[in-house]
Amino acid sequence: MAKSVDEFNKKRLRSSNITVVISIALVLFLLGLMGLILINAQKYSDYIKEQLVVNAYFDENYDAKDSVKIAKMEAEVYQEIQTLAPVKKATYITREMASQEAKKSMGIDTDALFEENIFPSSIEIALKPEYVDPAKIDGAIKVIKAVPGIIDVKNDSTLMVDVYNNLTRILKWILGFSILFLILAIVLINNSIRLKIFSKRFIIKTMQLVGAKRRFILKPFIIEAVILGAIGSGIGLLALFGVWYYFTSQIGSAFVQDNNQYFWLVLLILGVGVFITVLSTVIATWRFLRSNVDDLYYS
Repeated sequence: MAKSVDEFNKKRLRSSNITVVISIALVLFLLGLMGLILINAQKYSDYIKEQLVVNAYFDENYDAKDSVKIAKMEAEVYQEIQTLAPVKKATYITREMASQEAKKSMGIDTDALFEENIFPSSIEIALKPEYVDPAKIDGAIKVIKAVPGIIDVKNDSTLMVDVYNNLTRILKWILGFSILFLILAIVLINNSIRLKIFSKRFIIKTMQLVGAKRRFILKPFIIEAVILGAIGSGIGLLALFGVWYYFTSQIGSAFVQDNNQYFWLVLLILGVGVFITVLSTVIATWRFLRSNVDDLYYS
């Protein structure tokens, strides 16, 4: 009879542990998924901002006799612009390239339209994402315009402001959902742990009544919580990166390739899983340690 009771208790304990691990894994899987979406949303936000280029133009007055001198001057200006703080990438566009681009945009293949290259050479500049900001864009343009040899800098400031505002709004929504998922993770994992500890409330109180110290009682529960939290986090991470690998293999590899960001995400998920599990275990166990025997029947 005692053997059958022990086996029943072991099965119930095993079932309880499995339930806790699955709960932790599912919750952290969703939390990690939001983390991956947030990381890649920031990357695509920066990518879109880098597509909003500004154009710095050289002098339109061009004398073929001074072509060598002008080419050298423009090359020096191009090198200087590449070193400016706001500049992410710069592309030098010669007069010939500008004319070819104009013909292409107008659908003209012949040279009859232009007897010579009438468009000035320029530098197409992609700003760093942090400078595509309504508060910084004017300052960045002033820095570029101050370079000797540049006579004009043009950009679509209205488009930049609209894109910046829309991207900022989207990132705030994603961040808000990530915080919401973090709160849900805390609540759901805490509830699973409380149910597990609740099933052991009589064991906890019995150990206390026979003279066991609170630290001695807490120790095995904390160790078990660390193990369950680590296992649940590990399963959640395996599922997360398995799904993400499949998704990226189907869509393409145009996602964040910085392993450092993924490393910190893994640490965050592991840390959250273990920390919440341990904290919930301590709080739930401490509650029964402070309660009276009669309270155990009404908890």
